[in-house]
Amino acid sequence: MEANVFRFRDARAAPDPVLDAEPVAFGSQPVPLVLDNGSFQARAGWACPGPDPGPEPRLQFRAVCARGRGGARGGPGPQVGNALGSLEPLRWMLRSPFDRNVPVNLELQELLLDYSFQHLGVSSQGCVDHPIVLTEAVCNPLYSRQMMSELLFECYRIPKVAYGIDSLFSFYHNMPKNALSSGLIISSGYQCTHILPILEGRLDAKNCKRINLGGSQAAGYLQRLLQLKYPGHLAAITLSRMEEILQEHSYIAEDYGAELQKWRCPDYYENNVHKMQLPFSSKLLGSTLTAEEKQERRQQQLRRLQELNARRREEKLQLDQERLERLLYVQELLEDGQMDQFHKALIELNMDSPEELQSYIQKLTLAVEQAKQKILQAEASLEVDVVDSKPEVTGPGETPDLEQLEPSLEDVESINDFEPLFSEEAPEVEKPVTTVQPVFNLAAYHQLFVGTERIRAPEIIFQPSLIGEEQAGIAETLHYVLDRYPKAVQDTLVQNVFLTGGNVMYPGMKARMEKELLEMRPFQSSFQVQLASNPVLDAWYGARDWALDHLEDGGAWVTRKDYEEKGGEYLKEHCASNTYVPIRLPKQASRASETQTSGRGSGATGSGAGEQA
Repeated sequence: MEANVFRFRDARAAPDPVLDAEPVAFGSQPVPLVLDNGSFQARAGWACPGPDPGPEPRLQFRAVCARGRGGARGGPGPQVGNALGSLEPLRWMLRSPFDRNVPVNLELQELLLDYSFQHLGVSSQGCVDHPIVLTEAVCNPLYSRQMMSELLFECYRIPKVAYGIDSLFSFYHNMPKNALSSGLIISSGYQCTHILPILEGRLDAKNCKRINLGGSQAAGYLQRLLQLKYPGHLAAITLSRMEEILQEHSYIAEDYGAELQKWRCPDYYENNVHKMQLPFSSKLLGSTLTAEEKQERRQQQLRRLQELNARRREEKLQLDQERLERLLYVQELLEDGQMDQFHKALIELNMDSPEELQSYIQKLTLAVEQAKQKILQAEASLEVDVVDSKPEVTGPGETPDLEQLEPSLEDVESINDFEPLFSEEAPEVEKPVTTVQPVFNLAAYHQLFVGTERIRAPEIIFQPSLIGEEQAGIAETLHYVLDRYPKAVQDTLVQNVFLTGGNVMYPGMKARMEKELLEMRPFQSSFQVQLASNPVLDAWYGARDWALDHLEDGGAWVTRKDYEEKGGEYLKEHCASNTYVPIRLPKQASRASETQTSGRGSGATGSGAGEQA
């Protein structure tokens, strides 16, 4: 049984080191910067030319920010990525620049870029003097690209930039060099899942399809399932732990219905259930203190309570005396005939007349005398035995008389001190106190039994209806995309079905896709499913390879001149890019002709203007 018990790692991110210097430039060209701008994790590094392009990306951090309460108080400013450490205490403060997988908050995006450039050791003064390869969403809105280009060229003053799709870069990295490959890319990330047809090395953007489900929705679904199953551990079932379960303990069922039937067998359940151990305290529920020790501890608490009440009375008495001295000083001004200063003092005290001043002086004098009497009584009570003085213990701001009518919580608990005096069975009760054992196993109580949840959470990308989403799953969407092509093109596409993205790393994903294709394809037809060598990092590796292969290619980079002449939404297409669709503004000539026609009111003039338009 203990073989299936797993502990949560609760990994805490370590702050990223700041590199001292950037890599040496190769020839006349500065070293390109490669940024994989993902909605879950950002990856940044250098594309170093030469036989050894370098290790994996230098930076990998969560694409979230948390604004500290700094500013005038001098506290910490905004924190980004790994500088946050554990995310759960700051979950309510976390903000992301992304809406789904599209960056929309450029202020937060600037924080992510600042963090990347600073920790990569960019040393150019006043600008980032390096070409940048940046990933973007499939069919990225022109407004988002325009704002990103404006940020890069205006704020960082970069020389040039190239935009590409992360899943196409991953496809580029895993395909043979200089080969115009065709295929179907299934990319599933943190927020979205895409079906991308590739024809002769170029994206067919008209037939791309997107499913608004990914790892984020799977983690949220798993959290709801376990919170309903274990309502006593709501706070301990966090999103970070659910992501850990998804990454290390979940899998895709090749046949979901048949797999659920297996889980109905008790032996199968016992052998395959994963028991996730939550942290807990091993202290015993019972107390090992004797009755005398308990009574001594309560007496010490009562003494501290009395001292606290006495201190509060003294502080209140001091404040009342200072206020009384102030009021008496104002009264002396009236007696001395200094009327101007007297009226100013009344206004400061928010009083209207001398009679009101005299009334306040009398009340405050009485309160000071009563407070002094209470302090004397409290000092006298300290010399009396604590047990005899328990009925006289007062709460803050209460008189002893009122306290006798309404005992406080400490007084109610102190009644237990008299139990050894009246209980005849007290000596027998003391004997088993030191051997009190919990009535259940604390470790077992703090375990989450993850059974069918291991397959139910990842299944939502195939059956979105499990979480109430009215969307098609991967299999239905893939069949719909294939039906939009002739049979010959379909046969070509299914020969290279490519899986990439962090949400396809579940065990059994490739077998499930092969099963779905076997059901939808004609009898005895062939197909091939390939999983990326590294579904998470291949996008960055592909972008690095592309940057090195096209470093001197001016037809793939958007320069500052292109940005100034053609706008921020401009894009130069390449094998891993989106399709550029320029903004089509309405023609001004037609508007002018309409105005001219309405102004003259002539049919001949209107027809002439129409011909001119």
